[in-house]
Amino acid sequence: MINGKKVVVVMPAYRAAKTVERTWRALPHAIVDHVLLVDDASGDETAAVAAALGIEVHVHPENRGYGGNQKTCYAQALARGADIVVMVHPDYQYDPRLVTAMAAMIESEIYDVVLGSRILGGMARAGGMPAWKYAANRGLTAFQNLFTGAKLSEYHSGYRAFSRHALQSLPLLANSDDFVFDNQMLVQAIGQGLALGEISCPTRYEPDSSSIGLRRSIRYGFGVLGTTLDFVLWRAGLTRPEFLDFNADRYLGSSTRTDGGRPRVSP
Repeated sequence: MINGKKVVVVMPAYRAAKTVERTWRALPHAIVDHVLLVDDASGDETAAVAAALGIEVHVHPENRGYGGNQKTCYAQALARGADIVVMVHPDYQYDPRLVTAMAAMIESEIYDVVLGSRILGGMARAGGMPAWKYAANRGLTAFQNLFTGAKLSEYHSGYRAFSRHALQSLPLLANSDDFVFDNQMLVQAIGQGLALGEISCPTRYEPDSSSIGLRRSIRYGFGVLGTTLDFVLWRAGLTRPEFLDFNADRYLGSSTRTDGGRPRVSP
């Protein structure tokens, strides 16, 4: 807990049996009130290892995808009264010790969303990010900054912290269940005018760390381009893609009426 605000860490897991304990032990438990893991039908011992550590575990009977996993993570965190939610991948790629700093940035009420950036500080390549992934990250980020008007160092980090308000202000149920969920979520936040912050985060690309291959990365890249085009057309008033329809009832928790396209959300 930070200044009376409840901090919940969520872990979207898929075949993380070998790394979940290391990730959990590195968390700053002095400020983390609750940890929950959603196992996306891994088929290994991920759920059993997590449960043995005392982590609250939810298991999808069928694989719902990375985005579908996050939807469950955030819904469960909100149901447990979280004021601050930090997503930590249980593959030990991102350093869990930064949860304190990221949660504090949210607690300050200066930021609604905080990203752990692999690009700030020039740590991505040093941490083992493949050259082709680094090049794709930089190219897609430049493209999105140009067309969204944001100035983020990267849009593709999986290390993120959110205020309760942010999670309830975005129609997350309209997002993809695949990897592009992350990108749609950031574009939604930009569209809603939420305050986005970043913190430099070293990463580890180790054999046990999860990573999507070239084919899935290409698919994700095209999804990012499509998400950006949707945003440009939406902002111009030419279309209303479902994930940018802030008037539709596609919110986690209890959304109420909307006003001027911006949702009024119950606490």
